[in-house]
Amino acid sequence: MNKCVISIFLITGLFLSSCSPKPESVTPQEAKQIAEEAYIYAYPMLEHYKMMFAMAMYPESGAYTAPFNVLFNNPKLNGPEDTIIVRPNNDTFYSGVWFDVSNQPEIMEVPEITDGRYYSFQIIDMYTHNIDYIGTRKTGFDAGTYMFVGPKWDGETPEGISKVIYSEGNYLLALGRTQVFGPADVEKAQEIMKGYKVMTLGDYLGQDNQITASPLLNLPPYNPAKIKDENFIGYFNALMAMAKIHPSEKELFEKFAKIGIEPGKPFNPDDYDPEIIAAINEGIQSGMEKIKEASMELGQRKNGWQLIANAFGTREAMQGKYLTRAAAAYFGLWGNDLEEAFYPETTFDADGEELDGSKHNYLLHFEADQLPPAKAFWSMTMYKLPAQLLIENEINRYVIGSATDGLKYNDDGSLDIYIQKENPGKDKVSNWLPAYDGPFSMQSRFYWPDPKALDPLYAPPAVQKHN
Repeated sequence: MNKCVISIFLITGLFLSSCSPKPESVTPQEAKQIAEEAYIYAYPMLEHYKMMFAMAMYPESGAYTAPFNVLFNNPKLNGPEDTIIVRPNNDTFYSGVWFDVSNQPEIMEVPEITDGRYYSFQIIDMYTHNIDYIGTRKTGFDAGTYMFVGPKWDGETPEGISKVIYSEGNYLLALGRTQVFGPADVEKAQEIMKGYKVMTLGDYLGQDNQITASPLLNLPPYNPAKIKDENFIGYFNALMAMAKIHPSEKELFEKFAKIGIEPGKPFNPDDYDPEIIAAINEGIQSGMEKIKEASMELGQRKNGWQLIANAFGTREAMQGKYLTRAAAAYFGLWGNDLEEAFYPETTFDADGEELDGSKHNYLLHFEADQLPPAKAFWSMTMYKLPAQLLIENEINRYVIGSATDGLKYNDDGSLDIYIQKENPGKDKVSNWLPAYDGPFSMQSRFYWPDPKALDPLYAPPAVQKHN
């Protein structure tokens, strides 16, 4: 039998060749440094792939939504029973589609929005760059038809396409959010979601089309242990094979190649001296430590609120900011561009003490000229700690904000929000955000923030103890 037989290793799912070339000579010290830098670069891609595998490739994952190129809608507001994702959003319904554009472009249609409702589709590539948006802020309320194309597409744009969205790679996530004005608005919001449509270019053109997705043979099954050791290189190589190395990163990948990182290249740890493998793993560990440290320094703190800016964006916005990109993915995958949504968060009151509903009642007071400057809407959500989940309460309210039905403003235009575990009484319940009976965090969300809220960054008032 030919010694160059290709074998399949089930543990990693990678195709490995016994005739792969020996890696370039590298010292342990150099291998550690390169591995650290490469792992920081690859980390957000690995986190993104973990979700892609769970949501679109592995039906038994528990998080599976739909196969590639099939739109999924979740026409339900998150509540305390939803525990898969930390800090769930209670403002919007979610939609999404994992696009595979390796064979042909994909088309998305959105309906006209006639009631001023906010919606958005955040377009995320495998690097976790937000390459574009479809929705209220970016494309307005008109109906539209959008074509998503991969790096190898060179065809013509058909008539009726509002915009072509180009991707560096073959896989994209379009993550949708549709505003829900409240429990009475659920059916109307669901009708809006029914207007979101996805189809292949062939279907759009009315052509006979059988191939809708690639066989994905070169993407290994996700294994949480394997992405934390030297085998991350195999995943990295497989993911990079789905795109082209960006011209600005050519030298970077030439350096990475010294430890076997090369798009599409098989990775076999047996090709390396054990000392080099040990050094690579040391580099992974030190890289992960840097990512965790950096995640604690994303932004600034003002009035007790953590203000995070410039942690997510396009390739141009994030170019060279590899540690920031990794730290942001660790802190919260798929964050929006600041221009789309801004998320100040606090666990402290005005005295610098941790918020705790078992010890104090609190008041959040906005002067009339201090109200959150959001063009779409703003909200405040309560999360119990350390679980970072919504809490059960007698009025089933988990979020309060500009869209809250019955919210009462003071005569001078100011606003008081009562944050406590006990019902504050009939005259104040309209402005009550039920608090957890213990440590908690408050997450604000400003959708389509006014530009004046971004420079300098707007901070809500400090949360005050209140008797």
